[in-house]
Amino acid sequence: MDMALAPETLARWQFGITTVYHFLFVPLTISLAALVAGLETAWVRTGRETYLRATKFWGKLFLINIAMGVVTGIVQEFQFGMNWSDYSRFVGDVFGAPLAFEALIAFFFESTFIGLWIFGWDKLPKKIHCACMWMVSLGTILSSYFILAANSWMQHPVGYRINQVTGRAELTDFWHVLTQETTLVVVFHTLAAAFLTGGAFVAGIAAYHLARKKHIPVMRTSLRLGLVTLVIGGMLTAVSGDELGKVMFRQQPMKMAAAEALWDKEAPAPFSVFAYGDVDEGHNKVAIEIPGLLSFLAHNDFSSEVPGINDVNKAEQEKYGAGDYRPNIPVAYWGFRWMIGFGMASFTLGLAGLYLTRRKLWLAPELRTFEDEVPRLALTRRRELGPALTTWYWRLAVLTLAFPLIANSWGWIFTEMGRQPWAVYGVLRTADAVSPSVSQTEVLVSMSVFTALYAILAVIEVRLLVKYVKAGPPELTDADRNPPTTVGGHDRDADRPMAFSY
Repeated sequence: MDMALAPETLARWQFGITTVYHFLFVPLTISLAALVAGLETAWVRTGRETYLRATKFWGKLFLINIAMGVVTGIVQEFQFGMNWSDYSRFVGDVFGAPLAFEALIAFFFESTFIGLWIFGWDKLPKKIHCACMWMVSLGTILSSYFILAANSWMQHPVGYRINQVTGRAELTDFWHVLTQETTLVVVFHTLAAAFLTGGAFVAGIAAYHLARKKHIPVMRTSLRLGLVTLVIGGMLTAVSGDELGKVMFRQQPMKMAAAEALWDKEAPAPFSVFAYGDVDEGHNKVAIEIPGLLSFLAHNDFSSEVPGINDVNKAEQEKYGAGDYRPNIPVAYWGFRWMIGFGMASFTLGLAGLYLTRRKLWLAPELRTFEDEVPRLALTRRRELGPALTTWYWRLAVLTLAFPLIANSWGWIFTEMGRQPWAVYGVLRTADAVSPSVSQTEVLVSMSVFTALYAILAVIEVRLLVKYVKAGPPELTDADRNPPTTVGGHDRDADRPMAFSY
């Protein structure tokens, strides 16, 4: 059978397509929940209408995003039983535990309190209503934690044993699964990248409106919030990414050697800026390198030895038996660089935006005077902000909307493909995890259907976002300005349609 159309290959393609698509929504859900909660808190504390309008505007975009995320996320769990039944049978006792906690605890927080937040605008006191969004934010973070704990176990399995009678992995230490080093650093890195993504999203959309001189009070507040979030998220992403790289050098040396196209061990080991090589022969034909930097990134020592692809492959053959334990080298190498490049490009644009806003480098002097509605941010002084930066920055700020999404996608592609040929590193090979009874035709049909469905959902998602982004922040009603002071709202409003509806 042609390996390009083998059930295992098709199942991997299907899982990759649906996973990358789903993960487009996850970082935005995590970050927007917290940012919306922060904006509503600012409104509760200050009473300024700018914050309330911003809360409703970004809250609407958050709800569109989370709805699509939930729909696409459901498919992920079905695939384990559909295309990966041997994987589910072998590790279900371990892998299923954090997923069960995610559903029972985290999803409960999200679904319950998001309902209260949507339908409680004219029924709940504003402090309780605001607390609901903070609970939604907590739910998104808990959800990501449990799911990342499950994935981290696949990267570095701990807290389990193999039952020789049943031939299954059994959970022995759930706490170890949740708190192992891999889980903690992956959660740190993923949450930091999520806020980098959310900050770029907010800043990009705010830039779009400010370039057109529309909704200026709300969008200048949103721009500053987005830029600060983007910069802080970018710094934390870089710090956590460095720590995660060191962990992976210890736990998955093949992945990191592939990320650097380092074929043979070197001491000191250079960092690859650009490389082109022969995978079959196992060497680079062209290599532009920075001497010693990879040794420092791996071990905080410019002269330490780093094993290469050929060395690790030979060691794993001796440990696990005959076979090729190399991942797809070009995908690992370039995926690693695209992840870093697009992520740091967003961070750089965020720094430029903060500099320009503090220096008041505006194009429209006549629009520099506004009502006193500038947000109080811990890292900035309260000062007047203008609505327009230089033309080049507006264009780049809008473009940077997509940069973190691209970085996130390539980051997960690198993470999962760099682990190959393992489904569970060192324990279960991907070839042994696929469903044995699923035929080539069945996987091809399901992959085609899901891909077409996701394409349709993508069109719907983009159209909804564009529609509500262009509409801008809603105008406030008297009910918005005077929320109820007791649970249940005012009697005179009992028959009035909800002010915040979708």
